[in-house]
Amino acid sequence: MEDRATVMRNTAGGYFREGFNCAESIIKTFRPQITPELDESIVRMFTGFGGGFGHSGCVCGALAASVAVLGIIKGRTTQSEDRKPAYDVAKEFHDRFEGKFGATCCRALNEYPFDSKEHLRTCIKITGNTAKLLGEYMEEKGLY
Repeated sequence: MEDRATVMRNTAGGYFREGFNCAESIIKTFRPQITPELDESIVRMFTGFGGGFGHSGCVCGALAASVAVLGIIKGRTTQSEDRKPAYDVAKEFHDRFEGKFGATCCRALNEYPFDSKEHLRTCIKITGNTAKLLGEYMEEKGLY
């Protein structure tokens, strides 16, 4: 039997294969686990994150969506709440991602032209492995 993090990797990779981008694949994978009450239309918020924010090559969409997932769990809803717990998990996960992949920017992670076969092949691996990394992180921190 596969562990939860591996299931998350395979699920995110499956969404990517279906045509969802990296960020959409991450939120589609984790939303049912952490916030099933949120309508699936929340995925729309993540469409522009793909390609490092609309093919600009900046922050990896899978990383950005992962931080959003952590924010759903640790974020605040009023200014009087402490933002430190959300900042802490965002920074820790960012650093873990960078340690694993060597960069956080889409253009540094994937040198191929956007939407080329090579680019998509690389991106599906990054997306799946980011979902696995996030699943492992969440288990380690007791965030499920």
